[in-house]
Amino acid sequence: MDIQWRKSSYSEQSGNCLELATAGDLVLVRESDEPDVVVRTTRAKLAAFLAGAKAGEFDDLL
Repeated sequence: MDIQWRKSSYSEQSGNCLELATAGDLVLVRESDEPDVVVRTTRAKLAAFLAGAKAGEFDDLL
């Protein structure tokens, strides 16, 4: 399977960032500096997380 990893344009130039890709019905997430560690989730779970992030639910972590 050919996985096309993507990262945000807001990521650091040094490459330290989160990368995302799709594989069938799954969304894959990894850190660019630890590419062998991959978290798998569903589109629905990622959508719920992103909605919470956009609403500021995780701002206290920054």
